Amino acid sequence: MLLGLAFCAGMTGLFFSYIPQELIRGFLFAFCGTASITTVFWAFWQRRQLSDFSNDICETVDILMEGREPKNFFPYEETVISKVQGKLLQYYEKMKEEQRQSRQDKQAIQELVSDISHQVKTPTANIQMITGILNQHELPRDKQQEFLNLMAVQIGKLDFLMQSLIKMSRLETGIFVLHMEETRLSDTIAGAMSMILAEAEKKNIQLWADCDSQLTVKHDPKWTAEAIGNILDNAVKYTSEGGTISILVRPWQFYIRIDISDTGIGIEQENYNAIFQRFYRAEEATAKEGVGLGLYLARGIIVQQNGYITVNSKKGKGSTFSVFLLS
Repeated sequence: MLLGLAFCAGMTGLFFSYIPQELIRGFLFAFCGTASITTVFWAFWQRRQLSDFSNDICETVDILMEGREPKNFFPYEETVISKVQGKLLQYYEKMKEEQRQSRQDKQAIQELVSDISHQVKTPTANIQMITGILNQHELPRDKQQEFLNLMAVQIGKLDFLMQSLIKMSRLETGIFVLHMEETRLSDTIAGAMSMILAEAEKKNIQLWADCDSQLTVKHDPKWTAEAIGNILDNAVKYTSEGGTISILVRPWQFYIRIDISDTGIGIEQENYNAIFQRFYRAEEATAKEGVGLGLYLARGIIVQQNGYITVNSKKGKGSTFSVFLLS
């Protein structure tokens, strides 16, 4: 290899020894001039490319900030500008979706505050009125006791509302803790029935259940009783005196089905989904006590246990709520 390099060096020196010095200097000057011009043009072209790239990106950002789609975007081109624009559009779409979700959350909070204010307004006003009467008038002992009883009822309504809101908050914020255990479903149903037994007796409503005492299901007994109790509470409210409420439990494919049927006022089919919404009250239900959270909480509790609730009803003929728990 060293011999080869020495041979090449010798031949080069021999070649230049026969070329006039003026021609060599001219050649070197021309070469250097051409290289300098090429370097200047290359730097200018690079600067121009960078400037165009920067202008295109700035234009894309400006267009996206105005909420418009860029016109000079060609997503199928394998160019740097297209790739950067594509990432900017992805970021823009993500931010737009987050803004939309934020607006929805804000609206939901506003509606929730409005609903709570509406629910609190009536009992609060009644308590203030009763307090004013008791403070401003000398009343017989029996009348005082009557007003105090009315106040206790209003305070009970406020307490019920607050407890319902606490349950709703726990359900929606994910701190709702279930303690699942394999236990007899008949005990859970008995617990649910005990919640509404007194009110059912006041209206002379016949209440019965058909459930195998040996049937066990993996569920949370406390919260499942709460969910079934909420459905039963609705049934008692909207069933006339002398009516009937029945509970029938039977296996259903991969689930245990609990049918809760009543002979109440019934539900319009177009309202099947609405009745499970938070604070929903149908027009015919406004005269009844309640805050519109019972069915909302019932569905949330059952869904948390990988179950679901359906409803089937005929106006004026009664309703059947079916609770499905994994068997």
